[in-house]
Amino acid sequence: MSDQESDFAHDLLRGADEIAEFLFGSRSLRRKVYHIAQTSNVPTFKLGSMICARKSVLLAWVASQEQRHANDNHDPAEKAAKVGNL
Repeated sequence: MSDQESDFAHDLLRGADEIAEFLFGSRSLRRKVYHIAQTSNVPTFKLGSMICARKSVLLAWVASQEQRHANDNHDPAEKAAKVGNL
């Protein structure tokens, strides 16, 4: 196995249990993984019938969500002004 294949194998989360453990710290929240996969833009994909995700992609997605929400909440007066202009 090449280094690139090995890196991918370590980056891959296989199944809702592994994704729940990675995101929420508990495999018991596997149903939540299915819910967010259907109702949000969390970056998951299927290999056959198994839901999968890459750790590196999930971390980048979480960081982008944090940044997006930080920008939304950065200046409440500016946000209110924008809403008032609609």
